[in-house]
Amino acid sequence: MPAEKKIVKKKKKTDYPVYQLRITLKGIRPLIWRRIQVAGDTSLRKLHNIIQILMCWDDYHLHSFTVGGFLYGVPDPEGLWDTGEKDDRRFKLADVVPAANSRMRYVYDFGDNWDIDILVETLLPADEDVKYPFCLAGKRAGPPEDCGGAWGYADLLKIIQTP
Repeated sequence: MPAEKKIVKKKKKTDYPVYQLRITLKGIRPLIWRRIQVAGDTSLRKLHNIIQILMCWDDYHLHSFTVGGFLYGVPDPEGLWDTGEKDDRRFKLADVVPAANSRMRYVYDFGDNWDIDILVETLLPADEDVKYPFCLAGKRAGPPEDCGGAWGYADLLKIIQTP
């Protein structure tokens, strides 16, 4: 008797909620922030790429997400360092932050240590006529890459304002 085949129904884009996120760089005043909407099936790696675009960075450095005590990022391809980091390509927003008012931490460039707070403001039903992601609002341009993190950026602002 042949084994029964299990039919796996592929999820549609509208099966996932839309995440409205507020992305805020920590340690900088006045605040630099963005409010975006992304599909719940967006991988953490894709969210990393979206943040790179939002801040006008060039993705020269490593990054990580911390959510609920778990670390997600780019695992060591040679396995020399067992950091317990999970591959961020394999996890979707809906997998790691299932509810509104959840937070996650994103760190970019472990030397400059750009520390970014990501707040899930709300979950919305997906609209099949809308192409996600998109930016709803934001304040101030992203800081330049490799300027020394929040402290170096503050110094850079002082320098360019002084004739």
